[in-house]
Amino acid sequence: MTTATRTPSDSRHWLDELNPEQRAAVCHCIGEGGAPPSGPLLVIAGAGTGKTGTLAHRVANLVIHGTDPSRILLLTFSRRAADEMGRRVRRILARAAADHAWLAQVQLPWSGTFHAVGARLLRDFAGRIGLDAGFTIHDREDSADLMNLARHEAGLSARERRFPLKNTCLAIYSAAVNARKPLHEVLRASFPWCLEWEDELKRLFRAYVEAKQTQQVLDYDDLLLYWAHMVADPALAAELGGLFDHILVDEYQDTNPLQAAILLAMKPDGRGLAVVGDDAQSIYAFRGATVRNILDFPAQFDPPAERIVLNRNYRSTRPILEAANAVIAMAGEGFAKNLWTAREDGGRPRLVSVRDDADQVGFIVAEVLARREQGMPLRQQAVLFRAASHSARLEMELTRRNIPFVKFGGLKFLEAAHVKDVLALLRWLENPRDRVSGFRVLQLLAGIGPKTAAKVLDNVCAAHDGCALLAEQPVPEAAREAWREFAVLAETLSAAQAPWPAAFEAACTWYLAQMPRLYEDATVRQGDIEQLQRIAATYPGRRAFLTELTLDPPNATSDEAGIPLRDEDYLILSTMHSAKGQEWRAVTVLNAVDGCIPSDMATGAEAEIDEERRLLYVAMTRARDSLDLVVPQRFYVTQQQGLGDRHVYAGRSRFIPNRLLPCFEQLSWPEPPPELRGTPESRQAAIDLAAKMRGMWD
Repeated sequence: MTTATRTPSDSRHWLDELNPEQRAAVCHCIGEGGAPPSGPLLVIAGAGTGKTGTLAHRVANLVIHGTDPSRILLLTFSRRAADEMGRRVRRILARAAADHAWLAQVQLPWSGTFHAVGARLLRDFAGRIGLDAGFTIHDREDSADLMNLARHEAGLSARERRFPLKNTCLAIYSAAVNARKPLHEVLRASFPWCLEWEDELKRLFRAYVEAKQTQQVLDYDDLLLYWAHMVADPALAAELGGLFDHILVDEYQDTNPLQAAILLAMKPDGRGLAVVGDDAQSIYAFRGATVRNILDFPAQFDPPAERIVLNRNYRSTRPILEAANAVIAMAGEGFAKNLWTAREDGGRPRLVSVRDDADQVGFIVAEVLARREQGMPLRQQAVLFRAASHSARLEMELTRRNIPFVKFGGLKFLEAAHVKDVLALLRWLENPRDRVSGFRVLQLLAGIGPKTAAKVLDNVCAAHDGCALLAEQPVPEAAREAWREFAVLAETLSAAQAPWPAAFEAACTWYLAQMPRLYEDATVRQGDIEQLQRIAATYPGRRAFLTELTLDPPNATSDEAGIPLRDEDYLILSTMHSAKGQEWRAVTVLNAVDGCIPSDMATGAEAEIDEERRLLYVAMTRARDSLDLVVPQRFYVTQQQGLGDRHVYAGRSRFIPNRLLPCFEQLSWPEPPPELRGTPESRQAAIDLAAKMRGMWD
């Protein structure tokens, strides 16, 4: 190029920070004008290999070469991941073309989760597929409540033999939808005790679907299911696929069969389709994800998708990677890769034997405090565990020792009853036919019980004016004054032009006045409602707020507004699943024993065991500098079947067999007394017990 003015097409310096494999993925078949690549691309990105940066660079490269940002669909697995991706893309563009300031302002209007994009497409195409564009979206708990209502109305709650409860019914329904498998096959594989109810479950699921359609509500699964049915129509599939020149998918190993089917229907020849993921980090089978999607991706196309492997790790030390590589190498199937790093510093990960779970807690607290004294902040240390309940004893000891901590995994912010109350109020104002939300809201009022609530909902659903008729509803005389106040609020806030976020603040003001009557600890709960108000103010309106918060709920208020200022520092506790995508300088893995990892609930099939192995691999690769795996020799069991205190013995996880022990430094805690330390050869044995044992059989 002869001109002295730099243009996007000749700005290559921004690629210099990439390694050769990353650069190959970023530049794969991108031509001038943003023409779609000649075929599909699969990027296998091992843990800590710069996956997010690579994907962001590829998006930026597409824009630099002329692709309209509105014709790029970027699918991630959380809204925060999508927002972070957008920020990275803009930073890269700003460096890549400093003379073209407009590039740094680029937005990606089609960036988000599968469910969020699905919700948007369904609203855009609602009139074409027989949907009301004003539909509301139920979260899992609301969906379970509606399932329970359908279950009761079908007469399935009054049985001499146990019929599956609402959450089990919803889990079966969701598994069948997302796995795209017949109900009988799902029951036989995952819910064998429910096989006898197959016919009743089919009848229940039909009633559940009809109830959703009547009330104009969708559940999580519908957002994918309706989308999949849309692209099953060739004309609609071509139209939807034609909206985008490029579709890029992050964390492809976490997709389920329904999501894979959607992508293949929109881009059947694979042109413009690029997916990034790591089969070794596929750990969400309980959500319907299948590792087969990423393993089978190349063969879905003719010619097969090009495969690029990122295997340089920028996170962990060499000894940590060697141990993690050895663990995952024993998996039954996967893409060949061997993570390597230039970080040679650091010792081997430690395999720590302790007597029991009490000593396990003692060891962890001692090490956490020791590292803190050496200059490592608490928040750069994490303790990971297979199940949220495994950290109970540790949490009690941390509290007793006044060590602050934040826990991820377990109860979510939006699952708190008082938060659900407020969101139910907003959902019902948005859609008065949403019976589950309405039933919850009406019973917040003093003097309104289930019978009155049901009657009011029947009247509202039958009326064209919805909430405008609330003031006329028959309620008990004792509740009349409170009812009139609520009716005025509902009529004001249900209007489409109700100002936002002022409308939400008015709803919260009303609800805060009810809280002292509803909850004994209302003062404690009030902080969450105030935090919810701050979150709501960041959204443009009620519909966007409800949709985004339902589809991508925060794990805690801290996800949206920063960690609460409880202390200057805090230790991280997290389930292994919640730790994915994170990293810390020091990681400790609790209960590295059979029964915990792998879980004794996940050893029924080889595929389940392989997923548990991948889960341990994910936990190990979160560590940058230091990794401890703690192995308690026994666990105390309290009051089991009235037998009082007793203990059970545990064996080291099968994922760390003897042949892998050279990858670890082995130690016991607490240390034995000086006279018992060292190797047997270094001590003078008073009694040759080994000879006595052999002599028994002479």
